[in-house]
Amino acid sequence: MARFELKLPKMGESVAEATITNWLKEVGDAIEADEAVLEIATDKVDSEVPSEVSGILVEKLFGKDDLVQVGQTIAIIETEGGDVTPVVSGAEAPAEVAAVEKTVDAAKESVATSDYSESDKFFSPLVKNIAKEEGVSLGELELITGTGKDGRVTKSDILEYVKNKGNQSVVAPVKAVETPVAVQSSAPVAQKAAPVSLSGGDEIVEMDRMRKLIAGYMVASVQTSAHVQSFIEVDVTNIVKWREKNKLAFEKREGEKLTYTPIFMEAVAKAIKDYPGMNISVDGDFIIKKKNINLGMAASLPNGNLIVPVIKNADQLNLVGMAKAVNDLGGRAKAGKLKPDDTQGGTYTVTNVGTFGSVFGTPILNQPQVGILALGAIRKMPAVIETPEGDFIGIRQKMFLSHSYDHRVVDGALGGSFVKRVAEYLEAFDVNRDV
Repeated sequence: MARFELKLPKMGESVAEATITNWLKEVGDAIEADEAVLEIATDKVDSEVPSEVSGILVEKLFGKDDLVQVGQTIAIIETEGGDVTPVVSGAEAPAEVAAVEKTVDAAKESVATSDYSESDKFFSPLVKNIAKEEGVSLGELELITGTGKDGRVTKSDILEYVKNKGNQSVVAPVKAVETPVAVQSSAPVAQKAAPVSLSGGDEIVEMDRMRKLIAGYMVASVQTSAHVQSFIEVDVTNIVKWREKNKLAFEKREGEKLTYTPIFMEAVAKAIKDYPGMNISVDGDFIIKKKNINLGMAASLPNGNLIVPVIKNADQLNLVGMAKAVNDLGGRAKAGKLKPDDTQGGTYTVTNVGTFGSVFGTPILNQPQVGILALGAIRKMPAVIETPEGDFIGIRQKMFLSHSYDHRVVDGALGGSFVKRVAEYLEAFDVNRDV
């Protein structure tokens, strides 16, 4: 018999840790190679960790809701034999493993803390998990001086607090560039939610993990950015005609369905190249000009939640490449197969509210981006058509584009010009274009 260490796999360059949300196997259960052993979650994506070997689960080193670093051993599987990763134990264990074990033991022995939901302050799931593991009470957490945006407590802040816990002379580090006091005093103040009355027939259902995250992101976005919108109506008759003419041949040749989304994404990528001022983010008093154009594509999940996978370097894709990227990310989103890196690095987001019949919408910014475009439903509309012989009324395919942008750094001239350019690219679509 041999023992195999099941480690938290690498999930992308930008992901260093994950939270265990559910164990699918218990100690003593048989496990097949490639069978999922547990479910994990990062800030945006839920996924499974499969076993690389067949055997029996003999030990779980972490519990539900524990935070695990990439590369850490999370379980021990006993196998029949073969080449397996040796288990480090006893005095041979390296210092970092011993430290992890000490943290886990302390967390298990400490009194269970709350989920910190009673606080008026916003704490990220990562910060709350660390606080829970380290036995930091809600009162302590609220007293930590945050160095993040709008004074939020970051991972570094909570780890620094834990490191220096008990030393009253140590305070959280201060950012090199501070927001002026006058600006700080005008920041939005968190308000307590109004009390909710319940009747006998009401049902109370707790939000799932992802819905809690979405709720936090949305509230934080509204509190961070000054949202403003511009709307424009677009004639997409040529696009509708072209797609109807070519969709069957495209699917036969490429093995991919041709939807409207890649056509819209292509136009957005072109407009961003024309107006790079929309491809930025804000960090305090600084503007970060993004080199790459990475388009987020809001996707609805079967459980009603929302996720935003990202098409990297979208401006470098032709229509075929864009269609493949859209279909791949959309399909894996619905199947719950997205990787953490699939949702990272977005610089601008597009959401299709027309899928649900909405004519237009006012979407909330996907922080730290400064723009998001909502695509309305395509509808047949009567329109005035200008010809050399005069004007007449005809039936055209039209839709609305709704552009939300951050008025801290994007004024109406840029926000309006950008969405107008997207409309111009769509209306100029060549009905005779090769597939």
